[in-house]
Amino acid sequence: MFVGDIMKNKGFGVIAVSPDQTMVEVLRLFRANNIGFVVVSRSNSEYLGSLSERDCCNAVAEYGTDAPTMRVGDIMNRDMATCSTRDVLPVAMAIMTERRTRHVLVMDEGDVIGVVSVGDVVKHRLDEAQRTEQDLQDYICGNRYH
Repeated sequence: MFVGDIMKNKGFGVIAVSPDQTMVEVLRLFRANNIGFVVVSRSNSEYLGSLSERDCCNAVAEYGTDAPTMRVGDIMNRDMATCSTRDVLPVAMAIMTERRTRHVLVMDEGDVIGVVSVGDVVKHRLDEAQRTEQDLQDYICGNRYH
């Protein structure tokens, strides 16, 4: 399975915020969209970094009560983890493990086309396990094998 296949099933696109927005504004966006990660950009082609729930927690730990009103540009992660649509899923999983991140930006020819999350990986692996289980059950029962 390629990362691009997961993106076809999940859908393309990212939610982006301005570096001038505050952390609390982004946290409200997280809640409203049931997400935990955004890309920080000034335009559709200029990606500056990313902001995750973990980045927000780290900002509170470092800056205390000032963190919620800080600009996203001051607390964002500038070293975004990325993969290609042509990478196989274990590559994205290895990036998540090595970088200790739950989100990886998916790139296609230099353009950000989406985000693959650890939840997407778990969903794919669960679906795969269920298909294998059904195939084995069908084989044992003689279904679909004539």
